[in-house]
Amino acid sequence: MTFANPLYFILLLPLAAYVVWHVVRYKRNQPTLHMSDTRSFATAPKTWRNLLVHVPFVLRLIVMALVIIVLARPQTSNSWKNRSVEGIDIMLAVDVSTSMLAQDLKPNRIEAAKQVASEFIAGRPDDNIGLTVFAGEAYTQCPMTTDHAVLLNLFQNVSCDLIMRGLLEDGTTVGMGLVNAVSRLKDSKAKSKVVVLLTDGSNNCGDISPLTAAEIAKSFGVRVYTIAVGRDGVAPYPQTVAGITQIINIKVDIDEKTLASIASTTGGEFYRATDNNSLKQVYEEIDKLEKTKLKVKQFSKHYEAYMPFALAALFLFMIELLLKYVIITKLP
Repeated sequence: MTFANPLYFILLLPLAAYVVWHVVRYKRNQPTLHMSDTRSFATAPKTWRNLLVHVPFVLRLIVMALVIIVLARPQTSNSWKNRSVEGIDIMLAVDVSTSMLAQDLKPNRIEAAKQVASEFIAGRPDDNIGLTVFAGEAYTQCPMTTDHAVLLNLFQNVSCDLIMRGLLEDGTTVGMGLVNAVSRLKDSKAKSKVVVLLTDGSNNCGDISPLTAAEIAKSFGVRVYTIAVGRDGVAPYPQTVAGITQIINIKVDIDEKTLASIASTTGGEFYRATDNNSLKQVYEEIDKLEKTKLKVKQFSKHYEAYMPFALAALFLFMIELLLKYVIITKLP
């Protein structure tokens, strides 16, 4: 903790003189009564009020000290902090085409993928993780970061509504999604660079083919773990017609051969996920990867911290008044 106005602590010095003044004044103002013999008063019992006679003065000293601390404006420290952590660099490439609304995974493919991936992110606090989303085109939702609170917040905003609102073209450009993720990893100094690519379809648009993208990933030392999401055959899909949503069955069309080739080319693994547990297998495999040291720079802001001292001073001042004028009363 630091203080914005530390010179106010000089005011603590007069408190010693105030203590001396209080002792002299207390002895001078003691009432006297001339008695022929005072020995009988020596054994007279003292009430609990006698024990509290100096408490108001002590409370006033504490209140004055707290007020001086408030004037000095205590603040939390504001500094940059460097630390080294063990982690790997990971880009998540997630398909957000409208077919990801299919409900063969619960509640649907996109939400199941987000849930499992979010648990994975939360369980690896020292990894550099970023997010790419793709449909008919691809873009980076979040560059690689160790600030996973920001990443998770951006991840929760990922949905197929991007296409429904016209912000993204529909389709499945696996090649462009992979290249976008690799572009974020190509300059990384980490020993392990990984892309986790999740899709439920086959490449049907984009300027770069998936296998070409795989070769690009290989040239930069990036391993790609591909996940094909969806059950074999058909899957239930919500379709809205005239404001009424109906569940219809759509054909599942996944190019497993291409996804397996991408993984094989880059030294990764191919997975077929038909439920949430299958998705977790990918992240368990990534946990076994080699880790490397990363340097992280953290920043903390200034925050005023005077309020607890001010509240304590006010509370003790009220206690002092209560003791002095209500509980401990003296006759003139």
